Amino acid sequence: AFLRERDPLVSPGTNAAATDHPTTRPTEGTSGGTDSANAPLLEVTDLHTAFRTPRGMVRAVDGLSLTVERGKTLGIVGESGSGKSVASRSIMGLTPRRNVERSGTVRLSGREITDLSEAEYRDLWATEMAMIFQDPMTALNPVMKVGAQIAESMRVHLDLSKSEARERTMALLEAVHIPEPHKRIDVYPHEMSGGMRQRVVIAIALACGPKLLFADEPTTALDVTVQAQVLDLLAEQQRERYMGMILVTHDLGVVASRADEIAVMYAGRIVERAPTRVLFREMKMPYTEALLAAIPKLEMASHTRLVAIGGRPPDLVNPPEGCSFSPRCPYAQDRCRTEEPQLIESPTAPGHFYACHFPVGSPANDEIRVQLRRAGVSLPGDEVVLDETTVSPSSHASVRSQLAEQADRAQADRPAGSDETNTITPPHINTQADGSPAATEES
Repeated sequence: AFLRERDPLVSPGTNAAATDHPTTRPTEGTSGGTDSANAPLLEVTDLHTAFRTPRGMVRAVDGLSLTVERGKTLGIVGESGSGKSVASRSIMGLTPRRNVERSGTVRLSGREITDLSEAEYRDLWATEMAMIFQDPMTALNPVMKVGAQIAESMRVHLDLSKSEARERTMALLEAVHIPEPHKRIDVYPHEMSGGMRQRVVIAIALACGPKLLFADEPTTALDVTVQAQVLDLLAEQQRERYMGMILVTHDLGVVASRADEIAVMYAGRIVERAPTRVLFREMKMPYTEALLAAIPKLEMASHTRLVAIGGRPPDLVNPPEGCSFSPRCPYAQDRCRTEEPQLIESPTAPGHFYACHFPVGSPANDEIRVQLRRAGVSLPGDEVVLDETTVSPSSHASVRSQLAEQADRAQADRPAGSDETNTITPPHINTQADGSPAATEES
C-alpha cells in the first residue's frame, strides 16, 4: 500500500498532489504532468546502438522501434547475441558513455529521454523505470546486506529516514514472498538461495514504484518450479502497480502466457512483432518458426537429440548482405541474399509485422517447401529421425497450437479492459478512514 502513495502517473518535477486513487488513468483533456492521456508509456523510434572495437563497429541494436502501454507486457525473444539486453540497457541509458554510438528517439510518458545526462537519468532510474538483471549473484553487492541494498534507492529517491526505509524494506520482502523477512533483511546474498536472491533483485527494482520495468532473463539458472513462482510474482506485482513491463527471454514458451505482444529480435533488429495470440497462429518469419521448432516436446523419448537452428548468428561487425538470417534459413533464395527485407504489416492481421520476402504460409513459401521436400531437405515441423528415435511430424504443430491456446487462456484471465487495443482498466484502490490506501480488489 505504501508504494501507491506516490502517484505513478505524475512525472518527477510536477507539482500535482497524489490523489485518493493514484492509479486512475487521466481522462482525455486533463493534465498528467508530462504523461499524455494518448501517449504510450514507452515509445522507441529507430534506436541504434553500436560499440567501437578494434575489429570495427559492432551494431548491437540496428533500427529498433517499439511501444509499451501501461499495464501491458511486451516480450522480446531471440537467441543470445540478438541484441535483447543491449536494447533494454540502451532504452534505460545504461550503456557506457565511451566507445558507444547511440541514436534514435526514446520517449517515456511523452518526455524525450534520449540525450539526458547521467545525472538526469539517475533521477529516472528506480522511480520511473527499473531493471531486473539476469544474474542476481553478480547484480547484488556481496559485502552488503540485502536489506541495505533494497533500502538504498528509497533513501536516495524518496528521501526516507533509515527507520522508514527499513520498515518499507520489510514490507517489500513480504510482498515478494520471502519467508521470515525480519530475519532475511540482515543476511548477505550468499546466504540465500538462487530463487531468494532473484526475489531480492525484484524487490530492489520495485522499491520506488517505477512505471516501467525491464525484466532481463529474470528466470535464468532457476529450476522450472522457481521460474514459475518468479514469473507469477512479476505478474502479480505488475497488476498491483499497473506497470508496463518488457520481458526479455530466449524462451517462446515463457512469453506465451506472460506477454500481450511479442517482438522477435535477430541481429539487432525486430524481425517479427505481433500480439501474442496472433503470432502463434500466423507466424510469418522463418526465424520465429525455427525458435518454436527448437522447443523440447514432451512426447520425445529420453535422450532424443534436441532440434537446433543450424549455423551461427551473424557477425555484427560484418553482417551478411540482404537478410541477416539468410545463411541459416532453409527457404532462402537469391533475393534474400541480396535485398534486405523491410518490416511490413500483414494484410490479414493488423498489428502483425514481419521482415521476410517469402513469409511462412505464403504461396511462395509453400512452393519452396515442396521443392525442398522433394530434394530430401528436412524442414521445421517435419519428421526427424535421430539416433533411431522418431519425432512425430505433428509435434511442431502441436506445440504451436498448445502455445496459442496458452496465450488465449492468459488473455482471458487478464483484467477486464485488457484487449488488443491496449486499454486496461487499472485496479481500483480503496482508502481507509485516514486516507491511506487499503487492499486492492481482485480483478
